[in-house]
Amino acid sequence: MSTDGLKIDLISRIVNTSDLGIIKELRKLLDFELEKEAYLLTSEQEQRLCEAKAEYRAGHILPEQQADEIIEQWLNEE
Repeated sequence: MSTDGLKIDLISRIVNTSDLGIIKELRKLLDFELEKEAYLLTSEQEQRLCEAKAEYRAGHILPEQQADEIIEQWLNEE
């Protein structure tokens, strides 16, 4: 499907939905993607990124399948 076709399909779906949550999420996604300025991190976010990089370099990572299983278990907890 062409870019124009995809746009028309998306516009049609947006017009036909009454789910405010979907509309808000689409708006947030577009706002984020179309923002031209650099995203500024808070000092806490920068610190967490440094910690995550250090964990990665030290080999403290999970295979994707194992991470998916942990997330699935977490989502199914009551």
